[in-house]
Amino acid sequence: MDIHIVKSILIAIAIGFMIGMQRAIYHLNTGETSFAGSRTFSIIALIGYLAGFINNYFQGFALVSAVMTGVVIAIAYYFKIYISQKGSSKIDYGSTTHFAAIATYLLGLMVSLNFEKYAIFAGVLVVVLLELKPRLQRFEAKITATDINAAVLLLAITFLVLPILPNKMIGPYHLFNPYKTWLMAVIISTLSFIGYAAIKIFGHKKGLFLTGALGGLVSSTAVTISMSKIAATRKDLAPHAAGAISLACTFMFLRIVVLAFVVNPSLALKLLWPFSITAAIGLMFTYYLFKHSRPVDIKLDDGFAQNPLQFSEAVKFGIIFGIVYGATHFVKAKYGDLGVYIVSFLSGITDVDAITLSLAQLASEGSLGLIAGVNGIVLASVVNSLVKFAISLWIGKRPLASHLIKYFLLTLGGLIISLWLLEVITFQ
Repeated sequence: MDIHIVKSILIAIAIGFMIGMQRAIYHLNTGETSFAGSRTFSIIALIGYLAGFINNYFQGFALVSAVMTGVVIAIAYYFKIYISQKGSSKIDYGSTTHFAAIATYLLGLMVSLNFEKYAIFAGVLVVVLLELKPRLQRFEAKITATDINAAVLLLAITFLVLPILPNKMIGPYHLFNPYKTWLMAVIISTLSFIGYAAIKIFGHKKGLFLTGALGGLVSSTAVTISMSKIAATRKDLAPHAAGAISLACTFMFLRIVVLAFVVNPSLALKLLWPFSITAAIGLMFTYYLFKHSRPVDIKLDDGFAQNPLQFSEAVKFGIIFGIVYGATHFVKAKYGDLGVYIVSFLSGITDVDAITLSLAQLASEGSLGLIAGVNGIVLASVVNSLVKFAISLWIGKRPLASHLIKYFLLTLGGLIISLWLLEVITFQ
């Protein structure tokens, strides 16, 4: 007896049993009837394996077997609908189980073709997708027409607008690159959409800390404004608001590294050390606030979670980057690294993403040194952090600012020290 064949048969049966078990447990918990369970799915996978095995000796047998299996599954679905119309039992009108059966047959066929590893991987994915149904249903219930429009807009600006833009410097002094400007708009919009979707899935009732973390994926400045308003009206929530702002700012540092890595991995590696240290300090401080704060469960103002992919927002991202990129390129050519630092300072007042992408792009082109790029991004981050502290002091008043001043002193101090150590190591 060939051990390899026995092993393959057992793998095929195990894949079918795994999928069938998931289906059986799901239907048992929902009280619905199903045409197949663990044993049936195991047999379907075995049929797929045997079809592939016999096909080695009788060409076309696998195709005939697939058609026959598909007909049986289609008949089972027909009778399922027929029984449901009679109202004799609780029936789910969905066809997920039937398509899972077809996938099981094909996975068994893959095993017979010596693709065991791929079949196991695909089988696990099938189970994961089947388990996602309740979560997907909750997510789909929260989707609005605005969300659909945002997703369509993201696809349009990525696959329709971007490919037709010229990838060259145009305009006065040849400082504007349409393709790279729009590419950065796509990058920022995509990351913002991911953060927005995360907020939609998890909601705001998990507390201010979770909201700060998710909101930091979208805009740490917007989170600072929203939380400062809460702290101004509810002084007892100042520690929670400070924790949310701290998390959002910490996630901003991590987001900068991700943005830089997309454009220039070499520069991102230079940023990884100082920004990782800063993020670690921020997380530890946030954990301290979390441990010393009362748990709260309130509904927040949705102002900061507005969909970031409206057309005006996408255009704004592109224009900001284009201006910063062109200004940086011009000032760098005329004044050297000092000019880059001036632009970084001014850009940090309003936005960090644009200057991060601009400097990363210039460094990748060889127009800017890596150390100068790192220093410029760090300078913009420091300025942006000081602006957010000023916002918290102005709107949230002293109770909020008293907590945040500790956060910014610790994180910005750690950032500057780690940057200094990076330069010392680099020049040695």
